Amino acid sequence: MAEALSVRNLVKHYPTLFGPGQQALRGLTLSVPTGAAFGLIGPNGAGKTTFIKVLLGVVRPTSGEVTVLGGDPQDLSVRARIGYLPERMHLPAALKGRDFLRSVSTLKGLSPSDAELGKMLERVGLANSQQRIGTFSKGMRQRLGLAAAMLGKPELLILDEPTDGIDPLGRVEVRALLLEEKARGATILLNSHLLAETERVCDRVGVLQLGQLKLDGTLEEIRHASSRWSVTFANGAEGADVAGFVRGEKGFHFEGDVAALNKAIDAARAKGLEITSVVPMTRDLEAVLSELQGSEEAK
Repeated sequence: MAEALSVRNLVKHYPTLFGPGQQALRGLTLSVPTGAAFGLIGPNGAGKTTFIKVLLGVVRPTSGEVTVLGGDPQDLSVRARIGYLPERMHLPAALKGRDFLRSVSTLKGLSPSDAELGKMLERVGLANSQQRIGTFSKGMRQRLGLAAAMLGKPELLILDEPTDGIDPLGRVEVRALLLEEKARGATILLNSHLLAETERVCDRVGVLQLGQLKLDGTLEEIRHASSRWSVTFANGAEGADVAGFVRGEKGFHFEGDVAALNKAIDAARAKGLEITSVVPMTRDLEAVLSELQGSEEAK
C-alpha cells in the first residue's frame, strides 16, 4: 500500500546555550498509508507539535528521513498538496470569511468562483455569516480555518485540534466533514486531545510519549493491546479464583497471554467448571494513555 507519509529514525534536538537542550523526537519511525485517517495522540510534551512541524517543512529534523506525499516536505510542490489547520490561528480581523478564503486561495494558486467559495462556507456551517472575522467566536474561527485547509481538495489534511472551541453538535458536523474528505481519498492526520472524537474519525492511531512511538496500529489493535479477558462461567464458578480468574464487579476476568489463559481454562475445567465465553477486554484511548503514563512513571 502506498504511503502518504513516512519517517524513519527521526530525531529533533533543540539545543540551548546552557544545559543539554531538549530532545523532542527520539528516533521516531512511523508510516501512514494513503487514504487513512490517522490519530496522533499523547500527553503534552510528547513531541506531537514538533512532529507536525517537521511534516510541514517548518522545522528541519536533526537527523532521520522524512517523506511526505512521495517527496521532501521542504519542496513547495509537496506543500501545495497539503491542507493544514493549526491549533492557534491568527486570522485577519477586518476581513469577512469569503474574503479570507479568497486570499488563501490566491496563496495556494487557486482561482475558485464566488459560488465555490460560498459552497465551502456552507460546508463548514458559515453560509449565512456576513460578519467580519474579528467578531467571530472561537468555534466560527475553527470552522473557517477548516474551510481554508480543505480548499483545493488537498491530498493530505493535517489538522491540529480541529474541534477546539466547537460545541458538541458542531463536532458532529466536523466529524461528518472529515469522513467526507476521507471518502474522497484524502489522508487525514488528526491531532486532538478529544480522544472520543479521535476514536470516531480515525481508523489508525499512533501514541507518542517523550518523543517516542509507544503504540501504532489500527484502532482495534490499540484497544485490544492488553492481555485481559472477560470470562463467563455457567455453573456457579466456585473455585474459579483458585484457577487464576479474578472476580470483579461485572463477573470474572483473567490477565495474561493466550498460553496462560489456556492453562487457566484447563485448570478451571479440571475443577468441574464450565466456561461459556471468553472475550478480550477492550480499552478506550483514554485508558490506553493512562496505562502508558502509569508505566512510564513506574520506571
